[in-house]
Amino acid sequence: MCGLCGTLGEDSHWITGIEDPEQAHYARRHARAYRARLINAVLAPRRLSVTDFQSTSFVLGSATGKQEIVQDLGGIWRQAEAMSGHALDPLSAQFLDELEHYHGKRDNDG
Repeated sequence: MCGLCGTLGEDSHWITGIEDPEQAHYARRHARAYRARLINAVLAPRRLSVTDFQSTSFVLGSATGKQEIVQDLGGIWRQAEAMSGHALDPLSAQFLDELEHYHGKRDNDG
């Protein structure tokens, strides 16, 4: 997808919870900022991050400066896998261990 299509794309994906196009601009931006913080927490171990772009798409960036415009969460995962060279499986025990280790959470089970 080119940058122009990403800019003009709709924000009606099911994860937005925003079905009414007349919904307040502030609420939409607040929800997108919250979503970006959560996504960044998951992508941080892979040295990737996202920023909101005009409330219509996201910019996924790597530690080396590479950037891609992505439309939605599915696009973020696909592009993050391509940029990092590793699969991002949120159900994988190894991936969850990496997240816990990166964010400093200790396993108290053993």
